[in-house]
Amino acid sequence: MNNPLSARITMLSPSETFAMSQKSNELKAQGIDVINLSVGEPDFNTPDHIKEAAKKAIDDNFTFYSPVPGYLDLRKAICEKLKRENNLDFTPDQIVCSNGAKQSICNVLLTLIDKDDEVIIPAPYWVSYPEMVKLAEGKSVFVDASIEQNFKITAEQLEKAITPKTKAFILCSPSNPTGSVYTKEELEKLVDVLAAHPQIFIISDEIYEHINYVGKHESIAQFEKIRQQVIVANGVSKAYAMTGWRIGWIAAPTWLASACNTLQGQYTSGPSSISQKAALAAYTGDQTCVETMRQAFERRKKHIVDLLNEIPDLKVNDPMGAFYIFPQCDSYFGKSHNGKIIKSASDLAMYLLEEGHVACVGGAAFGAPTCIRLSYATSEENITKAIARIKEALTKLV
Repeated sequence: MNNPLSARITMLSPSETFAMSQKSNELKAQGIDVINLSVGEPDFNTPDHIKEAAKKAIDDNFTFYSPVPGYLDLRKAICEKLKRENNLDFTPDQIVCSNGAKQSICNVLLTLIDKDDEVIIPAPYWVSYPEMVKLAEGKSVFVDASIEQNFKITAEQLEKAITPKTKAFILCSPSNPTGSVYTKEELEKLVDVLAAHPQIFIISDEIYEHINYVGKHESIAQFEKIRQQVIVANGVSKAYAMTGWRIGWIAAPTWLASACNTLQGQYTSGPSSISQKAALAAYTGDQTCVETMRQAFERRKKHIVDLLNEIPDLKVNDPMGAFYIFPQCDSYFGKSHNGKIIKSASDLAMYLLEEGHVACVGGAAFGAPTCIRLSYATSEENITKAIARIKEALTKLV
């Protein structure tokens, strides 16, 4: 019998980050002590006042279907957050809450992109962006940024990538997988290019907004001349340690928010009612927890950068946000140990898992085949042990 799966699903690639995490869990199940630096998830528990709001929501019987774009009080709170923190003016009808920022971004692409429309994606990129573009039957156009550029593209590179078929541009700052953060001046140069192409929509993934080490988040939506081209995507997963609650959202022009509402209404409806009440508490409650976690991530970042810089054949930059570091490792390609030849970053990631018992992810999945991604969303003790294991494993390669 022929494979009955649709072409749509067969063209998608499985997530390499989840695949590596699964492999590390399999080794753990065998009793092997694996330190998992492969998954981008805060290791903190959700703050107590947020959990209490969820418990109260259950007791208050918020257990029925919510409006498709989310409860009005949550959408109002998101508008207030955007005004308070970003000086951006939105109304509740411009907000659509979804089952995580991943669905929020996918909604936008599915409502904007037609077959063969082009979407410009700076590389390195988050693994899901190109797969979402495939789902929308569009074409990804990658713009490479090297470690020497701190993994940030220039306005000149962006201009060269634009064609008559360009429909969207995805920007992620702070970035997954690199931790890079665009400055206001760098964003302004990109804006000058995009303003000359009003047919291009900018999807600004700001999920790591609060995990930055530069003092202030800069949103590309702040520039008035492209305001109607920008869709801000964000959520509670990273800043509030709420990955499992699955609440993300977009702030978009009204016509696009309405389209996303129509789409979402036909395949998931509104997100979890309980999670929405928890998210409401996150946005309206005490923000001390956000800064406490940010400071912890910053300490860990400094620690892992210092340790990795002691490994001479790794090229390491200093990320300014998120909780990832993305060292260039191609100096190890062609080396071997016990018959295992390292031909790629994926080979190196597997070698580090099997030999060093540290899980990371090869950079090919992120559009950067000479790098590996390490998440430092774990304790400083784990970071110390993990980098020591990596250093020892790498010294065995000759």
